[in-house]
Amino acid sequence: MPVEKNNKSPIKPPRIRQFGGSFLLLLTILLLLNFIVPSFGARSPQVAYSDFITAVEAGKVDKAIVGSSRIEYSIPTQTPDGKPASQVFQTTPVAYDLDLPKILREHNVQFAAPQPDQNGWIGTLISWVVPPLIFIAIWGFFLNRQGGGAAALTVGKSKARISSDGSTGVKFTDVAGVDEAKVELEEIVDFLKNADKYTRLGAKIPKGALLVGPPGTGKTLLAKAIAGEAGVPFFSISGSEFIELFVGVGAARVRDLFEQAKKQAPCIVFIDELDALGKSRGGAGGFVGGNDEREQTLNQLLTEMDGFDANTGVIIIAATNRPEVLDPALRRPGRFDRQVVVDRPDKIGREAILNVHARNVKLAEDVNLATIAIRTPGFAGADLANLVNEAALLAARQNREAVIMADFNEAIERLIAGLEKRSRVLNETEKKTVAYHEVGHAIIGALMPGAGKVEKISVVPRGIGALGYTIQMPEEDRFLMVEDEIRGRIATLLGGRSAEEIVFGKVSTGAGDDIQKATDMAERYVTVYGMSDKLGPVAFEKTQQQFIEGYSNPRRSISPKVAEEIDREMKQIVDNAHHIALTILQDNRDLLEETAEELLQREVLEGVELRERLARAKAPSELNEWLRSGKVSEDKPLMQHVLN
Repeated sequence: MPVEKNNKSPIKPPRIRQFGGSFLLLLTILLLLNFIVPSFGARSPQVAYSDFITAVEAGKVDKAIVGSSRIEYSIPTQTPDGKPASQVFQTTPVAYDLDLPKILREHNVQFAAPQPDQNGWIGTLISWVVPPLIFIAIWGFFLNRQGGGAAALTVGKSKARISSDGSTGVKFTDVAGVDEAKVELEEIVDFLKNADKYTRLGAKIPKGALLVGPPGTGKTLLAKAIAGEAGVPFFSISGSEFIELFVGVGAARVRDLFEQAKKQAPCIVFIDELDALGKSRGGAGGFVGGNDEREQTLNQLLTEMDGFDANTGVIIIAATNRPEVLDPALRRPGRFDRQVVVDRPDKIGREAILNVHARNVKLAEDVNLATIAIRTPGFAGADLANLVNEAALLAARQNREAVIMADFNEAIERLIAGLEKRSRVLNETEKKTVAYHEVGHAIIGALMPGAGKVEKISVVPRGIGALGYTIQMPEEDRFLMVEDEIRGRIATLLGGRSAEEIVFGKVSTGAGDDIQKATDMAERYVTVYGMSDKLGPVAFEKTQQQFIEGYSNPRRSISPKVAEEIDREMKQIVDNAHHIALTILQDNRDLLEETAEELLQREVLEGVELRERLARAKAPSELNEWLRSGKVSEDKPLMQHVLN
């Protein structure tokens, strides 16, 4: 399908503004010439009115021109060579001197009134026209300064950014780690290139594709790649750009966007952050059926998406990371026929993304992108791009010729834990507490199932509140956790506090964040995952969709007795994990002391040496049973037994 182009260049508003400015400038110059230039001529001496009367009575004045606001009179004189001449003076008359004509006649003074000004109407006209024009010019100046001059005339126009002929600068080769999404979207590209192949068989290309996924996974990049591969115009706009203060403006912009798209067909219209525009119309704080700007705009979008045939060549692509808040009418087939999940990449995808972003980075021979991919679980495409850039910046800061593996390791730690705070100096007691705390985490984490390898322990402060940190990397991507792994993670979180209890007999505030995470995990264990034996597979938490649609409380309506039972189950889960951590650290007290002392001297332990140390940790014979059953001791609290 050929792409029609409109080569006519419309008249641009700036030229109109330029003409208006020139006209005002010309008028101002004329005004100045009319009022100011005459004042530059020779001016007669100004005298007092009483001096004028005295000169008349002395017979010195021969002629006078008497006006309402000025009197000019001449006194005969002689030049130095004896020739007759006259000197002209002027004065301001006294309004109530009615005897002036009589005095002039008595002393034979020729007097007359001044001739009327033939051009006086010009001054009158200018005095009425110029002030409004000056006001309009000032108003236009401030409007243009604020960007409102053109906006006032184009308030209903679409603000979409247009890339003609698909010149987005992105191809499918620039997108990695989302192979499944690329396969689904390649069909759209093929339709835009070879529409006859589909229409000949009666097939209809999807009207719209909704890209769903977490932030930074490449949704916008994919949309640009589709336009770049197909070589068609690309309209890009954010959902928030439709919404304005005045009701009806967003709907007008939607109409204008689709009118432009139909003229440029085949083309792609990309709406980013669709949830800003397409939230459910029955949501909390909303007022169903009201004259709301966002709702009016959404209604217009729904109408426009139903208003054209699937094979017109206009394809709508939208992106959101909150699909659960979208209005059901927007997500249904016929509007968005496909929902393409753009998820965080797996290990192979991360390696592919790193290869894309490392194309223009000079890497040393020791850099292994596959190893970096293993060490970055959960990283999205944007995170990996930032990682490569951070590593390059670190290498440049050290004046290296190429980026080495150590730069990538440091960049990973920066992104996970924050920048090193060498200026934050801990006293000996704090440093010792942090060392035992982090070693406690490491020993427990090394023995828990499915927890991954402990890569590094440090007592160098990082980030906002981390006085020390332990990095534990999973050996593979995990998508599910079983009961014993959750209990093991809670025990690992409580390992730092447990180490402080065993060594110092008291705890510090450093375990606050660990306790918060452990409590949240225990609550999800009971209320979301339904893993409690007493409460059974019952969901006590509302889904995110339900919470968004107007429920003020994330918990379901439950009786006080059930709420008490939930709290009791959570407390038991955390207590049992605490007991497990105390038992393991008590059995490995020597290893705890030795590793903590080494950490205090070197500040950082990592790599093979650290793993060899942690391999000496001994697990209780009952550990697997404790993790499987969730129970540690039936007869007496194990915590008291260990501490005693």
